[in-house]
Amino acid sequence: MKISVLMGMYNCEATLGEAIESILAQTEPDFELILCDDGSTDGTYALAEQYAKKDARIVLLQNPSNQGLNQTLNNCLAHAQGTYVARMDGDDKCLSHRFATQLAFLESHPEYALVSSAMSMFDEQGIWGRNFPKEQPSVRDFKRDTPFCHAPVMMRREALQAVGGYSVDQKLLRVEDYHLWVKMYAAGYRGYNLQEPLYLVREDRAAAARRKFRYRVNQARVQLFAIKALHLPVYYALYCIPTLVLGLVPQFVYRMLHRARYGRKGEDA
Repeated sequence: MKISVLMGMYNCEATLGEAIESILAQTEPDFELILCDDGSTDGTYALAEQYAKKDARIVLLQNPSNQGLNQTLNNCLAHAQGTYVARMDGDDKCLSHRFATQLAFLESHPEYALVSSAMSMFDEQGIWGRNFPKEQPSVRDFKRDTPFCHAPVMMRREALQAVGGYSVDQKLLRVEDYHLWVKMYAAGYRGYNLQEPLYLVREDRAAAARRKFRYRVNQARVQLFAIKALHLPVYYALYCIPTLVLGLVPQFVYRMLHRARYGRKGEDA
């Protein structure tokens, strides 16, 4: 087995079909899709069950209660058989050659333990912007936020397991990926960001509403953890201030700033 795809699901019935279909349409066929429902109250699990009955590559799990994404992904990881581990969210989509491209990169670049990619951002009206992260992040790039987009990532399973997988703590919700990358870099692993947008992330009003102040506090905690774990300058703690201030910005203002930063026109969109 080449690739194990981990997908935590929570009340994403309306978008789950598109997400699963984009995985099943991959040009690289050697994968398993591990779905874990995290206590959904809508028809998410029932829809996932329909797909699992039709495709043997799908493994379906269900948490007894809502446990959060970090524990849910660890539950998926415990069943993973692939040499590589990829992520996918239940409300997004990815291009059909995503796995083939990332697999080819990791197999030809043994010096990297993970590879992510640029992302296209879309809502009900279509693609409105793109995010192009730094190609080769250094330890200093962890001072503000995660330098890797989580959902489009593919990792070497041995590296992920070597750092104990995702750390489970309420104080790490929504920043479990940021914390994971810090652990991996502290252990000597490195990552790369492909500049081709292989992933489409849903960035609509509902997504903006999920950005709560307590998650900004969690981000600031990981910023401080990164300073210690990666031996960064102590004054980098000052970057926690704009993180917390941004958490106090009204949602409509944040949405305007977000679109101004990532919005693209014409061919760039």
